[in-house]
Amino acid sequence: MSEIHRDSSSRLYFGLLAILVLAPLPRGSVPTWAWTLVVAALCLLSAGWTVLWLFSRCEIAPAVRRARWALAFLALWCLWIALQLVALPAIWIHQLSPKAYEIHALTATALNSPLPAQLTLSLDPHATLDFLMKSVAWSAAFTLTLLLVNRRERVELLLKVLVICGTLQALYGSVMVLSGLEYGFLVKKVHNLGVATGSYVNRNHLAGYLNICLAAGIGLMIARLGGDAVHTWRQRLRSLARLLLGDKARLRIYLIVMVIGLVLTRSRMGNTAFFAGTLIVGALGLLLMRNAPRSTSVFLASLVVLDLLIVGTWFGVDQVAQRIQATEVSANAENVLPTEDRDDVDRAALPYLNDFRLTGSGGGTFYVVFPGYHNEKLSGFYDFAHNDYVQIAAETGAVGLLLCGSVVLGSLWQALVAMRRRRDPLMRGTAFGVTMAICWLLIHSAVDFNAQMPATSLTIAVVLALAWIASGLRQESALGTRRSQAPGQPSAAPAQGQPSSRRP
Repeated sequence: MSEIHRDSSSRLYFGLLAILVLAPLPRGSVPTWAWTLVVAALCLLSAGWTVLWLFSRCEIAPAVRRARWALAFLALWCLWIALQLVALPAIWIHQLSPKAYEIHALTATALNSPLPAQLTLSLDPHATLDFLMKSVAWSAAFTLTLLLVNRRERVELLLKVLVICGTLQALYGSVMVLSGLEYGFLVKKVHNLGVATGSYVNRNHLAGYLNICLAAGIGLMIARLGGDAVHTWRQRLRSLARLLLGDKARLRIYLIVMVIGLVLTRSRMGNTAFFAGTLIVGALGLLLMRNAPRSTSVFLASLVVLDLLIVGTWFGVDQVAQRIQATEVSANAENVLPTEDRDDVDRAALPYLNDFRLTGSGGGTFYVVFPGYHNEKLSGFYDFAHNDYVQIAAETGAVGLLLCGSVVLGSLWQALVAMRRRRDPLMRGTAFGVTMAICWLLIHSAVDFNAQMPATSLTIAVVLALAWIASGLRQESALGTRRSQAPGQPSAAPAQGQPSSRRP
């Protein structure tokens, strides 16, 4: 790729990095004004890339072709959400979603008005429109990552940015807890006092975000492990000095800071997902990554052993364990505290899922529909299901769950393939980090709603795209090398009679 191509795409690339850095700050971009700005910025970046492409200032990266099925599923996902907003004949709604038709009829009766001739699958079109805008934006972030992260240095810088973001979030949250200041994003905290929340409102959401950033850091660390074999005591001393004074030492410190922040969130499933996912993906990675250096095994073991025993002991992992033991489930006595109603929400949502099992009630409509399914065990108002699987299935039906799940599982498969086949340390480490992030996400999503947080969803979309990049960046690098020559300039072929430097 020529220098002008590099400059043109670099501005868009750094714009994407800036969005990733700023999105978590205003309470995870939960406020309407915050996620609206994020959506608008991503749309502007997409429009900018399209203009540059029309004027031949940038090109479609091979990763886009490799991820064409994932992009197709994302496009179908957005079309499906848009279809929930389309006014269809009432008889069609009655056939596709009898419960939605019933609720529309009840609403018309309550308002003393006739049932409209045309209805929507969504029971709250305004909420579904917001949901559609976010879906389009996160799909754009996935696509922009495939288009712009087309060189090794850009992959590495993206991982570093995620590590820095996670470290700053963990550092800020930890300082607030240990100092007693208890400020969130420029506002004094009212809830979640005594636990780390960073710029988020909920400690569980900070834990989910830190897990993603930790995965990026672990992948970057694995990419830097190994190296030349050491045989003499001088080589061992040099290796030790590089370990203590080099980039790996700083990166290890960042990881420790993020683990401290994770422990200080006191998030039960956030910490459980971290340690369980590390064990699962660590074992899987060592199995798939043939000829992995011994330092990789030592590093993965240190994540669990040293961080759990040393960092956890100092900063309260025992309190997390006590919260897990004290959590009430259905088999426990009613007087055990603290009570846990997340499983009650899931059980109450089962009829909801059954009533909207095919088409869903509309993206973003859980808070509207779920009050009709409350039982005697639930007393509060629930904006979200505290279970991403339940909420996605309830709002978008089996169709939406299949489309969304296909993108996640397809990205997971690509990461596993990259770990197995790639020899490039950076690509292998990136694939390992993506696998770990997806594993943590799948575990944590069973009891929380991290995917409903705009900043976290944006970061997830970028990380999923990295799986496809890690699997196929070799072709992209070769393509970029061939195009780095000026038009019309002959290729640098070896002189006649001289051996070529290319291996057979």
